[in-house]
Amino acid sequence: MRETVHRHLGKVVAGAALAVAGTAVMVAVTLPGTAGADETGGNKGGGGTPAAQQKGRGPGEVPPGVVKQAPAEGKKGTGRDPLTDDEIRRVESIALSGQMLSAGENVDGHRGPQRLSVDLAEPEADELDDPGAPRRADVSFYDYKSDALITRTVDLGTGKVVSSVTSQGVQPPLSRAENAEAARLLIADPLGAGLKADYRDATGHELTSPDQLRLNGAVYRATPGGQPAVLDKCGEHRCVRLFPKVKNGPWIDARWLVVDLSARKVGRLEGH
Repeated sequence: MRETVHRHLGKVVAGAALAVAGTAVMVAVTLPGTAGADETGGNKGGGGTPAAQQKGRGPGEVPPGVVKQAPAEGKKGTGRDPLTDDEIRRVESIALSGQMLSAGENVDGHRGPQRLSVDLAEPEADELDDPGAPRRADVSFYDYKSDALITRTVDLGTGKVVSSVTSQGVQPPLSRAENAEAARLLIADPLGAGLKADYRDATGHELTSPDQLRLNGAVYRATPGGQPAVLDKCGEHRCVRLFPKVKNGPWIDARWLVVDLSARKVGRLEGH
């Protein structure tokens, strides 16, 4: 791994670029300036105030942007508004209750399934044009004890679970907590020696925690003859290929290592 990684150190490798779920874009906003005394008071014959200068803006010129404070988020949304923070906390608490809380297991092996996502549910077909249609949320969990995806739909108006679906072999995108646990297992495993060596080469420090990395991950599914036996259940199990990046530094190529989060084991893809 180490020899492979050094060829990519400092570059965004193709596999890692494809794994990134989104790219943060910084948009520069030009704030309207305030003219100084030398710019206005000293120019008695013309120019005038900044407002007057803006009025005389030439054709095709773009007016400066104005930054406005975002409106405060209410506790409850309406219609197809995005879920508020309060709504997210409430529906998660409602969905994660009873037997599911006591019987399930999260990625760390603790009680209760792993929360993956909370999303506004799509309206039923006969509700599309109804402004008073019930507002619902889909809450998804992964239960590592049974290797099952559980999706519960909560009615925000009544506060009740209106449907619950359990699926085997379904592998939605990984959560931040799952990527972190995969990195923790990799760092502790002998197969993580190359990752740690490359981190040390890049930073001069030892890699001991996932917190030292920026992590993206992709779900890995087993293919016939495409992996060692330790990874043969990937797809039935929840497995991840990590794309780690040194914070404020280069990517490290770990594409050939796969972490089986369900079995808590690490494997290396054959031929690499």
